[in-house]
Amino acid sequence: MSVARFLKQRAVRIQTSGSYTLPNWYDPEGKLRSFACRTTRVSPFRALLDVPVVGKVGDRLTSYFRDFGKFEGEISDTVHGGFLLELEMTRAERAKLAEKLVWLEKKQKDPTIRDSRREARFVPSSAHSALTLADGSIIPCFVIDASMSGAAVSAEIQPEIGTPLAVGSCVGRVVRHFPDGFAVKFVDTLSATTELEKRVITPPTRPTRQKLVAHADDGRTEAPEDFFMV
Repeated sequence: MSVARFLKQRAVRIQTSGSYTLPNWYDPEGKLRSFACRTTRVSPFRALLDVPVVGKVGDRLTSYFRDFGKFEGEISDTVHGGFLLELEMTRAERAKLAEKLVWLEKKQKDPTIRDSRREARFVPSSAHSALTLADGSIIPCFVIDASMSGAAVSAEIQPEIGTPLAVGSCVGRVVRHFPDGFAVKFVDTLSATTELEKRVITPPTRPTRQKLVAHADDGRTEAPEDFFMV
């Protein structure tokens, strides 16, 4: 299925952080690289993910999300900074995921429910930014989260600890590695969340995902009630 067609279907808009592995992406020790990612829309049949490394249509992968657990499947379409994952599940697993999505959708609409873990760190709604290295090269990156003093980043590269670089326009150094990426400590501590978002997130100028809707294929659009027909 295409991303444009999926954007017309019934799905829950939800941002849940996770990680994934792609075939043929290995670290220096010969182990599969793990990258950070985030869901943007999820149904019991497929999920649209924001990612730092897109992969190719037909790639099979495994991903894990805090709210959903493990997702396995195949990439059916790609966009800049993301891909559509066709979920491989049994009928019972789809029914369980559908129930989970209903609960999460209700939780999203309840303003009294807050996630206290997000008070200290900023989770950007648009996670795609860019790293600028000391030699002037620019590399796309995925900002997992950020605070006034630093950011957690996932990208194709894994710079050595101590490497100077900029996340967006915030200059800092790599201070720590973790399975999905690395942490950058800023040279200057920022003073406000609005400044943080403005300076850390500098997405490249590319066609927006919404423009894909204009090129949707002419296949049947699933009715809203199809969402939970598992």
